[in-house]
Amino acid sequence: MSMSSWTPAYIALGSNLNDPVAQVSQAIQHLMTVRKTRVLLQSSLYRSTPIGPPDQPDFINGVVGALTLLTPAELLAELQSIEQRMGRVSPAQRWGARIIDLDILICGEFRSDTPSLQLPHPEMHKRNFVMVPLAEIAPTVTIPDYGKVADIATRLGMQGLTRLS
Repeated sequence: MSMSSWTPAYIALGSNLNDPVAQVSQAIQHLMTVRKTRVLLQSSLYRSTPIGPPDQPDFINGVVGALTLLTPAELLAELQSIEQRMGRVSPAQRWGARIIDLDILICGEFRSDTPSLQLPHPEMHKRNFVMVPLAEIAPTVTIPDYGKVADIATRLGMQGLTRLS
């Protein structure tokens, strides 16, 4: 059961294993082939210090903006399929190293608070490695309860974050 109209969706990408820039780039290529979905916007990539265990490599992060006819649950299933095809295994510890991580940040006005799907993403407003690239492609989008993306990104700042050329 797809959506009846094209819905904007923003997806965060991250990797810190096996050439993370290549992993994120490959994930974007996979996203471009998702059925009933069109990737229209792509942020710069950013190097970020990990928020999890300190003994892991820096992450490479970015955000894409898409229009989709898929429901958020269908889109999530597509993202999980991409992660599996790319060799993702669950990290041994929370926020541990990973080959690829794809998260739906926002999907239209859709709200969900189930164990499998939380939208808008409950932690994004706290993470500059999500908000700074999102502000690059969608500065005027509003995160319910937190405000405009550009304002949140400015408030979070660039500490621990480096934009790649």
